[in-house]
Amino acid sequence: MRVDYHLHLEEGPYSMRWLSRTNEALEYFAPIEEEKHSMKWILKAGERLQKRVKEGAFSPEWIDLYLEEAVRKGLQEVGIVDHLYRFYEAKEYYERYVDIRNTELGRLQKEWLDQVRMESIINFTSAIEDAKERWRKRGVTLRLGLEADYFIGGEEELIKLLTLGNWDYVIGSVHFINGWGFDNPDTDDYFRQHNLHVLYQTFFQTLEKAIRSGLFDIVAHLDNIKVFNYRIDENEQLPYYEKIAKALIETNTATEVNAGLYYRYPVREMCPSPLFLQRLVQYGVPITISSDAHFPNDLGSYVQENIETLRNHGVTHVATFEKRIRNMKPLEYVEENVL
Repeated sequence: MRVDYHLHLEEGPYSMRWLSRTNEALEYFAPIEEEKHSMKWILKAGERLQKRVKEGAFSPEWIDLYLEEAVRKGLQEVGIVDHLYRFYEAKEYYERYVDIRNTELGRLQKEWLDQVRMESIINFTSAIEDAKERWRKRGVTLRLGLEADYFIGGEEELIKLLTLGNWDYVIGSVHFINGWGFDNPDTDDYFRQHNLHVLYQTFFQTLEKAIRSGLFDIVAHLDNIKVFNYRIDENEQLPYYEKIAKALIETNTATEVNAGLYYRYPVREMCPSPLFLQRLVQYGVPITISSDAHFPNDLGSYVQENIETLRNHGVTHVATFEKRIRNMKPLEYVEENVL
């Protein structure tokens, strides 16, 4: 079973880099005939970008670009999630637990939240449900997911938010420590203000609480605290790996091999690290595969490599989900003629 269970339709902030990356994705699927970088080319590119921005990320045209890439890469099952912080309905939840005080960090994070909060969760769920039949006709099963940030003490509020969708699965993640979004490139300097040993301890303690909350079907990118390559010796992390693996098994929670940090961030390493993955496999933790794509042409990135990695560890099945019930399906190699 070739799957990609963690990918996003869109994420701000809406910078020139975002616009350029969106244009790159559109050009990948339908190259403009005019000579690249000519005036005619830029005019057509501008028209196409304007149409994409106006229609938004939930249009059938944009969603089905992901389908085209899934077919091209031989994927049989795909799960689309969006970040909970993108939705109006979660505004109070994030403003309660993210640091948005009148400080340099707080002002930056408030601005970021306001820039990325652009959609209604109802519109998202409707768009994915509407797309499922179109995808089925092309031989790809589409699942509806959500990636929700876990905050200690926010469990009851999150439970209410999770009732807003008929999810196939819910991903839990830790992107914030004491209100600081540590994977935001604009705030990475704050790593230097922390004792890394204490920071890693706090991260893994929060991660374990997320797992033991019982709110999530998958807990994502288990060591993304390494995102900007601020690291402690991995031998020091081994007790954390053991605790996380035990928590996943004891709560019957799955995790993922996530390629996002490998191709999108400075650390250039999969989540989890090879040694962490080894521990998870030893404990028998259910695992799925994720590209963490944020654009349609990144769907399926490094899925083949991670299938092979799991096979080399003796893993024979991959976790899939429907209506929050996990199904373990046989893991298959991707043939070399599949791009």
